Amino acid sequence: MAEYRINDLAEASGVSVRNIRVYQDRGLLPPPTIRGRAGWYSDQHLVRLNLISRMLERGYTFATISELLHAAHHGMRVEQILRGSPKGGRFRNFKRAATITIAELKKTLNASDRSIALSQKLGLLAKDGTHYAIRNPELLEGAEVLVKAGVDLEFLLDRWVRVQDDLEDVAKSFVSIITDTYFDENLPDLGEQGVSKMADLIQTVRPMAHEIVETTFRRALDEQISQAIGRAATYFDAATGDEEPDSTTPDSAGDQPGAGYETTNIGTLNTETGR
Repeated sequence: MAEYRINDLAEASGVSVRNIRVYQDRGLLPPPTIRGRAGWYSDQHLVRLNLISRMLERGYTFATISELLHAAHHGMRVEQILRGSPKGGRFRNFKRAATITIAELKKTLNASDRSIALSQKLGLLAKDGTHYAIRNPELLEGAEVLVKAGVDLEFLLDRWVRVQDDLEDVAKSFVSIITDTYFDENLPDLGEQGVSKMADLIQTVRPMAHEIVETTFRRALDEQISQAIGRAATYFDAATGDEEPDSTTPDSAGDQPGAGYETTNIGTLNTETGR
């Protein structure tokens, strides 16, 4: 697989170095692999750049290109892209500017140096001079809501790191469906056609794996939410069950005749004598 420095990638793709950086800031192009102090790009970056160029020539906006590339990455269909109506949030406005200041991060998210570093590690933010480029405005908006509700940002990001590690194992298990079949003693003799077939099969696994994970996670999340609400309801019922019964209830003992209380037989009352 060929590797390129950014100047070489610009020459091979016909896209200027400046525009390559812009595409990275807008999340259209993945960042390079860093080795030492140099960034290295691959053939996949070249293919992505050529695709972006063709889409721009057809009049697509950056926002549309981003949605389509995201959908293709996850094996989504057109109707899935159009399922929800677009929403305009404060951080989505930052997306257009591509950057956010440290002061804004600390003000809106109570971000610490560690949480900012974790956000960079997770790809939520990317350093851009004295600012940070926003990679995923939707997640940033969700994080702001949770922080305002009292959730610690570092706790949230630590949980994200844990989930990311778990999902790497899940991804490995799906890819192994193909590699366990093809990566054997015959691998050296597989040939170009065999390797191409294996690569196509791995791409076939991608949308299937995405659908399985999404469906399974949705069901598991619904179950956990139901259990959490059920536990909360149990505590509420237990608390309200300790209250004293209302003494004015008609069936209570206080409304019954006491011992020695003489009652009148209405049916034998003489209306003239009163007896």
